[in-house]
Amino acid sequence: MKTLTVPSPAKLNLMLHITGVREDGYHLLQTVFQLLDYGDTLRFSPRGDNLITLSPAIAGVAYDDNLIVKAAHLLQRQAPQPCGVDIKLTKVLPMGGGIGGGSSNAATTLLALNQLWELHLTIDHLAEIGLQLGADVPVFVRGHSAWAEGIGEQLQALSIAETWYLVIKPDCEVSTAEIFSHKQLTRNTSPITMAAFFEQATFNNCENVVRRLYPQVDAALKWLTDCGVNNRSARLTGTGACVYTDFPDKQSAQQAFNKLPEGLQGFIAKGVDVSPSHLALNL
Repeated sequence: MKTLTVPSPAKLNLMLHITGVREDGYHLLQTVFQLLDYGDTLRFSPRGDNLITLSPAIAGVAYDDNLIVKAAHLLQRQAPQPCGVDIKLTKVLPMGGGIGGGSSNAATTLLALNQLWELHLTIDHLAEIGLQLGADVPVFVRGHSAWAEGIGEQLQALSIAETWYLVIKPDCEVSTAEIFSHKQLTRNTSPITMAAFFEQATFNNCENVVRRLYPQVDAALKWLTDCGVNNRSARLTGTGACVYTDFPDKQSAQQAFNKLPEGLQGFIAKGVDVSPSHLALNL
């Protein structure tokens, strides 16, 4: 009985344009998901029964509410015979940061258990299951940096020039629901083409609202912009709280990271086109 150890990468939103709102309240958007070579790690050990265990417990997240557990239970329903698993999570990604930690964990669980339990489900099928868990899960299931539309589930793979990022987590957690329900959030940005992303200035519609509501995010963005290359503006990813800026090489990013003010946490990561979880599973 084999054990699988699989990375669960973070993502950045290199832009986030909100173009409308559906009748069910979901926001329509255009975004670019950049996968990173940095993230959590999940270890999956098969059991001889149908129990699903997760350790360690995550503070503030009930077992039944954890996306890893939800993903495992959804996939368990696809199995022709009873199957169980012990899952160990090594967590390095901050929660509530807008870098996709929970969604990535769920996707990695779907991909790994599909192999461990020998279910032979297609990536398309797994992405459909993942969408039940969250709009960001499919991009991690498909495992490629991508242009996204709809609510984030309509994906086209992108190849993005190699870039290094310094990502900072301010000392706060941003409520996604609060930002998307805020009266001052712009919801009618004109759509652009995927090609235009590479040719013109883009932005994150959530950034101005988040900066006003969370001064820690505003301060982090100002610091990052000052330490970036050619005073290139730092960006908010998703609804935050994480912010980032890019560098042409690891050394430049490390030099900025070394100057990180006390009280701020962060990490350096390289943008990758193909997910580390897909590489680990030979997908």
